[in-house]
Amino acid sequence: MILHLVSEENPWLRVPLADYEGHMRAPGVEQLDVLAELFGRVLTTCAPHSVAILGVAGGNGLDFVHPSLVRRVVGIDINPAYIDETARRYADLPLELHCADLATDDLGGIEPVDLVHAALIFEHAGTDGCVETAVRLLRPDGYLSLVLQLPSATTAEVSPSGFDSIQLLRDDFSLVDRDVLVQRLCDQNLRLVDESTRMTGGSKTLWLGVFNFFPAS
Repeated sequence: MILHLVSEENPWLRVPLADYEGHMRAPGVEQLDVLAELFGRVLTTCAPHSVAILGVAGGNGLDFVHPSLVRRVVGIDINPAYIDETARRYADLPLELHCADLATDDLGGIEPVDLVHAALIFEHAGTDGCVETAVRLLRPDGYLSLVLQLPSATTAEVSPSGFDSIQLLRDDFSLVDRDVLVQRLCDQNLRLVDESTRMTGGSKTLWLGVFNFFPAS
């Protein structure tokens, strides 16, 4: 596991994994299973031999990874406790785990992969350094899959769930303009090849976009 210096002020270091997963499963949120299913769909569609997950947390969705098909799984997260739990839960997978801040750390030393998956990450880490990291991790003709939370006039961006530590993330959470991001990725030779939306039990809409990478020659 590669460890990078992470600011101790980052609120994600103060959110226990049990709180994060409990919040994401809680009535009125109900996103954890949806996110896992979307990842499973992308694995089936793109059929990668190697995959990198930005914000791996506790490994949600890794149950859809078949070691006979996927020979390398890169997981990146800012919280070392999350990384440790992923390693424990999925010891049977070909894991390569890195503890790093996706917004600021240079991860250029990681060998590129066939698929980079980032679900509800840009809302927390921003799109500047995080987008550049995602593109650098892609092999030519690889795929980038993103899940964004779309704006809602009726639900809070960070829903209450009874897990107080989650509210520490509120000030650093910002919705991403889908159209602006799609154009930015297009400018970096990523073509949108598939998209869909899913409603969660908490009445939020998640957008899945899959991009194919054709770097300039």
